[in-house]
Amino acid sequence: MDEFTNVTAVKAANIYYDGKVTSRTLKFSDGSVKSLGIMLPGEYTFGTDLKEIMEIMAGELEVKLPGDDTFKTLNVPCSFEVPANSSFDLIIKTPTDYCCSYIKA
Repeated sequence: MDEFTNVTAVKAANIYYDGKVTSRTLKFSDGSVKSLGIMLPGEYTFGTDLKEIMEIMAGELEVKLPGDDTFKTLNVPCSFEVPANSSFDLIIKTPTDYCCSYIKA
């Protein structure tokens, strides 16, 4: 899906890692929530409360998911899932465009 319709965009940005990772929250009429953002080169760890589906539209990166011992290079565009109440690590090599969907159980 290249665009979303009938959404509410939260004006305030989500800013992490001294501004190297930013996103905007989108709220949908069915109660679902997504964030659209950009990650600049660096190494990051993110924690999850809910299950997340990360869609990567552009960029070069590696990911280490819960239970993995090593980083895996991703071929974009792609997506991956992260379980609720866990964390994952990213190595971002070039500016990376992403969409994160938060999945309520």
